[in-house]
Amino acid sequence: MARKQTGVARGATAAVVLMVVGQQAVAADLVQAPSVPQAGTSVTKEPSPWQIRLRGLGVITEDSGYVNAVSGSGLSYSDTVIPELDLSYFFTDNIAAELILGTTYANIEGQGAIGALGNLGKVWLLPPTLTLQYHFTDFGAFKPYVGAGVNYTIFYNQDVGSADALHVKNTFGTALQVGFDYMVDQHWGVNLDVKKVFLKPDFDVTVDGAKLTGKAELDPWLIGAGVTYRF
Repeated sequence: MARKQTGVARGATAAVVLMVVGQQAVAADLVQAPSVPQAGTSVTKEPSPWQIRLRGLGVITEDSGYVNAVSGSGLSYSDTVIPELDLSYFFTDNIAAELILGTTYANIEGQGAIGALGNLGKVWLLPPTLTLQYHFTDFGAFKPYVGAGVNYTIFYNQDVGSADALHVKNTFGTALQVGFDYMVDQHWGVNLDVKKVFLKPDFDVTVDGAKLTGKAELDPWLIGAGVTYRF
């Protein structure tokens, strides 16, 4: 009889142990279940640090400059509309660097004491500009920014008009910038951007055999609008 009771006790103990272990396993499964991705759900990714823009850009120059040794001389330049590509890299949500790429041309006209010369020549400009920007992130889809940077302008394909020879020299400049992106979704947006580039290259010119020097104070406004894509 004692052996039978002992066997019953052991069996009951084993059953209790199995029940406790089973409950612990079920509880563990319930705790882990929410961490398992569900079918059909999407995971939000951090935005890429790379961004590009394509803009239509109006280049509006200041009509200022002079020829040394010719009192009362002045210069004016043609305005243009060009396509522009820029590439941005975001170091943080607020700090980014932007490289602006585009090329344009300028017709150079004599003014004042040299107005009778008319068109002195035409030059093409390649003015890559690098700016460091601060982006404001507290306005939702509206993302304004300000920036400042440096410019190095290369003058090429320089053709003469009334001048016998013309050479505008490559030069450094500085740039200020303000603009905004309005993001339609995580990747796409529209952009408006205004820059002021301080650009005053020196030049050599030969007119009627006389070799002269001067300064072309272009100082253009760059006013652009286009689309933004954030990778």
